[in-house]
Amino acid sequence: MGTNDTNPLTQPSTLPFGAPDFTKIKPSDYLPAIETAIAQQREEIDRIVNNKKKATFDNTILAYEKSGVMLDKVTSIFFGLVSADKTPEIAETEKKVMPMLTELENDITFNKALFERIKYVYDHQYKSLKGEDKKLLEELYKQFVRSGALLPDDKMARMKEINLRIADLQQQWGDLLPSATNNSVVWVNSKEELAGLSDADIAQCKKDAESRGGKTPYCIVIINTTQQPILASLDNRNLRKRVYEASIHRADGTRSFNTFPIVVEIAKLRAEKAQLMGHSNYASFSLEKTMAKTPEQVYSFLRQLISEYTPKAQAETKAIEDYARKTMGPNFQLQPYDRFYFSAKMKKEAFNFSEDDVKPYFNIDSVLVNGVFYAANRVYGLQFKQRKDIPVYHPDMKVWEVCDRDGKTLAIFYNDYFRRPTKRGGAWMSSFAKQSGLRQQIPLIYNVCNNAKAPEGQPSLISWDEVTTLFHEFGHALHGILSNCTYNTLSGTAVARDFVEMPSQFNEFFASVPEIFDHYAKHTVTGQPMPAALKEKMLSSINFHSAYALGENLAATCLDLAWHTLPIDAIPNAEEAPAFEAKALSDIRLLDSQIPPRYSTSYFNHVWGGGYAAGYYSYLWTEVLADNIADYFKAHGPLKPEVGQALRDKILSRGNTKDLMEMFTDFTGMKAPDTSSLLKARGL
Repeated sequence: MGTNDTNPLTQPSTLPFGAPDFTKIKPSDYLPAIETAIAQQREEIDRIVNNKKKATFDNTILAYEKSGVMLDKVTSIFFGLVSADKTPEIAETEKKVMPMLTELENDITFNKALFERIKYVYDHQYKSLKGEDKKLLEELYKQFVRSGALLPDDKMARMKEINLRIADLQQQWGDLLPSATNNSVVWVNSKEELAGLSDADIAQCKKDAESRGGKTPYCIVIINTTQQPILASLDNRNLRKRVYEASIHRADGTRSFNTFPIVVEIAKLRAEKAQLMGHSNYASFSLEKTMAKTPEQVYSFLRQLISEYTPKAQAETKAIEDYARKTMGPNFQLQPYDRFYFSAKMKKEAFNFSEDDVKPYFNIDSVLVNGVFYAANRVYGLQFKQRKDIPVYHPDMKVWEVCDRDGKTLAIFYNDYFRRPTKRGGAWMSSFAKQSGLRQQIPLIYNVCNNAKAPEGQPSLISWDEVTTLFHEFGHALHGILSNCTYNTLSGTAVARDFVEMPSQFNEFFASVPEIFDHYAKHTVTGQPMPAALKEKMLSSINFHSAYALGENLAATCLDLAWHTLPIDAIPNAEEAPAFEAKALSDIRLLDSQIPPRYSTSYFNHVWGGGYAAGYYSYLWTEVLADNIADYFKAHGPLKPEVGQALRDKILSRGNTKDLMEMFTDFTGMKAPDTSSLLKARGL
């Protein structure tokens, strides 16, 4: 085990910009480093509490903001690996550190002497403070109050127990769900069964089988969402059914993996937590700190979308089934595993192209450099320089120095785009260090995806969905990269859930701006741009059968809210959970076998493993904000630097230093978001 004298995690980094030195960090270094950092933060808190002088902004709030720097650093690196390269040793360490971190959080949150000092400053200095100082005090005070700092002793003790148990359950979830998903691979005996797949996809199935022990020559890996994109190409209906059922049953007990006991216990504990805080349910408690404010406001927003969506979804399903019956016979019953397959055929007939026609134009390296980075250069003036001297935790990663127009270094950006068994599903952005003027720290930001990696020497080609994912995650990265705040607590993406997805969803807009698209969509062999006719077909087809994507999102959103608007005594047990899910969808008129939720309860990682409890609606909410901002860009010039600079100045650099609706209004001039933009943008 590394000692504190030699542990690279507890020593200042000798690398440029304070980057983590992954050439020196060993898995065995994390546990002692976290123990040292926890002890250090405890000492820092003790110093604040034991200060005999009257509490002030400087000796209490600022001192608190300055505490925990080492712990922030070490845990940011460690949890980056927990998500993206969870080796058995990292998993073992996680089991040990989670209770320690939860205990520390409880000890700080429920430290009465500390809270008394914070409350004194809030009561006596809040009105006289300005700008970020005022916002920092407000956020810190509210954070303590929302965590239970004003509760009587008995309720406070129970809140501590709940926090510890939820942390334990979320760790169990984090271990169980990836194992369940990995275990759900569909083994395939022959190449003939994979008819309809491209040679590249078949090669990937072979590679996936080999990397998982080679039980059969080929296998199909299950991705994190309910629907599996590979179903659009598979001719073999029985195999399509096997893949779909492997997806929906990955974690409901039919394959010896069952997350429902965890789900139910977390739901009950959250409801109890809300009850302790004087709320009737967890959603009511959680939404207090968002733009939406209440469950009623969210449901009002959703019902408006559902009423406009439903007839379009029904018409879409009927059209696909009618089309399938032309070749499958008049009695053919469309199943959810058939939908993507026949929809893809209809799309090919309507637009006369397939994914395989366009994929050669989406080389992941070109999409990143000539698309994602090029757009950021045109709109925000950013420049990117690859840094091969900055170490990474996995050889698939690349590192970039991000500079401003004047050449000043703004950030370091890491990308880790290829899937592997040690990485959880999905795509995300986070940081090894956030921007902070007080800490004199530039942001060290990373994006992680789960794209298939081509065999050595071949280009990795991605689908249009994966192209937009790259733009999406880089939108989050920009929110971190362009941050210009004094305090770590307020910087970058430290905003409400129903605002944080706006920069990422807005950044998808640039993927199809003609000048950007033409710059990256070049044939991987010839270097020629995508022919105009193919480009027009592809872009025109983006909203083909788009009711599905909206419906799966609405269904998942309503499931999340259904669980989190229950009072504690109404929460079903694990055996009743599937029936509860069906009833919840039926009650809001979204129970549709053709359009299942994007994530069902048993594998809804955002809600049970991530931070989106009662907050998954935020993807649709922020899509409205993003569409409104995209409309502003279209009207004022999508690539005009002054428009990009205004967004940067008024939103992207501001973190959580100002009221979020005010920021939105400052930029767009709109007093409130306009939901009609979402349906229009989706072609509905």
